[in-house]
Amino acid sequence: MKRRIIEINEAKCNGCGLCAAACHEGAIGMVDGKAKLLRDDYCDGLGDCLPTCPTGAIRFIEKDTLAYDEAAVKANLARKQAEARQSMTGAEQARANSMSEACRSAAAAGKAAQADAAAPSLDTPVFHGCPGSRAMSLKKHAPIAQAEDAAAMPSQLTNWPVQIKLAPINASYFNNANLMVAADCTAFAYANFHRDFIQGRVTLIGCPKLDMVDYTEKLEAIISQNEIKSLTILRMEVPCCGGLEMAAKTALQNSGKFIPWNVVTISTDGEILK
Repeated sequence: MKRRIIEINEAKCNGCGLCAAACHEGAIGMVDGKAKLLRDDYCDGLGDCLPTCPTGAIRFIEKDTLAYDEAAVKANLARKQAEARQSMTGAEQARANSMSEACRSAAAAGKAAQADAAAPSLDTPVFHGCPGSRAMSLKKHAPIAQAEDAAAMPSQLTNWPVQIKLAPINASYFNNANLMVAADCTAFAYANFHRDFIQGRVTLIGCPKLDMVDYTEKLEAIISQNEIKSLTILRMEVPCCGGLEMAAKTALQNSGKFIPWNVVTISTDGEILK
């Protein structure tokens, strides 16, 4: 099947290992001092590794290859954990066992003290997937009071379509525009999205995880063929948003233009992190 996976340029790789640490699937390993995609079916194509690479050695490609094999990934991760435990010294193994026993004792004591409470169970499954897909209940804020004389803020959107995949490269609204490339989820997470971000900007949105496409070429064409005044990249804190950030940065670099740009990161509970 043809699908998106990563490709690592060995000549550009400096052997830092950051991509291997960032890969939740264990698809990347260090071989002879260089990062290497160990198996195509270990790569889920989300690109958590892309924003960690300091040399730009990693990119997305479309390739006829095996489908992503979640079962094989889990088996590989379990094998690596087992090997790591086997490589421990006697003291390290004893310390790990002691900590595990302490955790079990603490959990048992907690259950006894709070028999009717929803105490965490040792049998609760551990989430191993992309952090962006993890189900969470977020903190609740006080309802917004609606004053009688407070008029609803009008939409600040000035362009259509807004999806990166659908926007025409030479649309007139790109000329002399302050361009914002935003992750889909940012509009839902950040309450004052229109006031603080859309206002005064041309907006494009996308999600590399859902679209399963590399936006670099499209964004490069937009920046290259239009008079863009500035670029704002608005992303969520989850790793899969790194693909969007990397695509926008690479597009700007490839365009050969020098314009002001910045990255703003939104937390899952709607706060600006940077």
